[in-house]
Amino acid sequence: MSASEIRNATIKSTMLGIEDHGIMTFYVHLDYGGVQQGFGGWALDDKPAGRSNKRPGTAFGMECLIRILRVLRADTWESLRGKPCRARIEGGLVKSIGHCLNDEWWELPEVQP
Repeated sequence: MSASEIRNATIKSTMLGIEDHGIMTFYVHLDYGGVQQGFGGWALDDKPAGRSNKRPGTAFGMECLIRILRVLRADTWESLRGKPCRARIEGGLVKSIGHCLNDEWWELPEVQP
């Protein structure tokens, strides 16, 4: 198991939308002072059921968005840009995102439901 590293960051930009494979997802792009890294990429919706090509939303997806906003003290997704935060990195990947001053974190689960 690799040691974790905590880095201070500023949110450079965000993405919330449907990516090119039709999957609803999010990214929070972190800037560590010249070096950038993304956090996210999880499907916020579910696979289509039956003959439909529509991907239904999930409680997991909504919980992801709510937890990020709460931890970073943001009222809207758009207001995340420019906010300071912290990133917990393991094996080169951002595993959780935290408030810049308080010891509050939100971690993506190891396995997506």
